[in-house]
Amino acid sequence: MIPLRYNARSLLVRRATTVATALGIALVVFVLAASRMLAHGIAETMGRSGSASRAIVMRKGADAELSSVGEQRHVGIVLAAPGVKRNAKGEPIGGGEALVVIAATRTDDPSQFANVQLRGVNPNVFELRPEARIVAGRPARAGTDEVLVGARVRGRFVGLEIGQRFEIKKNRTAEVVGVFEAGGSSFESEIWADLETVRTSFGREGMVSSISVALESPSAFDRFRAAIEGDKQLDLQVLSEPTYYEKTSEGTALLMTFLGGAIVFFLSLGAMIGGMITMYGAVDSRKREIGTLRALGFTRLQVLGSFLFESALLALCGGVIGAFAALGMGFVKIGMMNQATWSEMVFSFDPTPDIVIGSVIAGAVMGILGGFLPAARAARVSPIAAMRE
Repeated sequence: MIPLRYNARSLLVRRATTVATALGIALVVFVLAASRMLAHGIAETMGRSGSASRAIVMRKGADAELSSVGEQRHVGIVLAAPGVKRNAKGEPIGGGEALVVIAATRTDDPSQFANVQLRGVNPNVFELRPEARIVAGRPARAGTDEVLVGARVRGRFVGLEIGQRFEIKKNRTAEVVGVFEAGGSSFESEIWADLETVRTSFGREGMVSSISVALESPSAFDRFRAAIEGDKQLDLQVLSEPTYYEKTSEGTALLMTFLGGAIVFFLSLGAMIGGMITMYGAVDSRKREIGTLRALGFTRLQVLGSFLFESALLALCGGVIGAFAALGMGFVKIGMMNQATWSEMVFSFDPTPDIVIGSVIAGAVMGILGGFLPAARAARVSPIAAMRE
């Protein structure tokens, strides 16, 4: 077997081409890891929004809350259904909510606008969603124009800071009195206002977008669903929260995976071609060395394996650099349009060991693929012809 230090020395001798090729592969691995981290972050953010102990009720046929319209009179019927959890006072935990989209001005570029979700909630919203908690300011008072903003949209748009006011609709403003977190879920990209404030502002008196309820336990879902969907007069559908938010995140996650995959594909071709050129140059400049190796008794297969190892080692170094660079994206948050709600949501890059390790391995595979033809050429070098050069 050809000593491995021979390959390491060869890479060190050709510093310029080694660094250029490694950085090219590092860029590919960085994009691959970052796109997968973002897709995972989208799925995680939406997944954290759902609890198996909660259900969401919408108009039958609606695929999201924004496209669902229900009547307030249905709320009492839903809350009285079997399986709905009650608090210490015997009151059902849940209620109707109204979801609308408003245009907000970006703080970093006042000429740019984005859609932000405004959710009309009930006073028991923190009882319904116990993972949510106020981290700054105070709770909004019911029946007023006071609102709470999610931690991920705080300060990203004009007026979304404590003590500031923003326009819900023309000639109707609201005051931010608090900031809430909700375990990193998509709720943190929303603004929560009083239900009646939202309905009167948008002419939706007596209407709700959905009805959210807390269940006695996850096992109570089937019983609750059968009672609601079994009543044909209601014309409502019931989804568990994890199912609903998984469906609403599919389009965005798929889009990011597709775009990231397309970019990685073309960058990979460039990186493999660059690696191939580098290894071809190495073979041409080391024909005498290769001939000496063959004359010493090393077989063509051993020469082939040696050059493949060298190419893989080069790519692995680039892959490690790219993967570590991608880990820095874990501190970055990015606003994107949710395909289901047509509003901006803030997502984070969520690194996992599988993504990091898989990306590094992908870099090594690119090195092997790009180095195979040059390695095969090295294996075919005739020792006699090489010694004559």
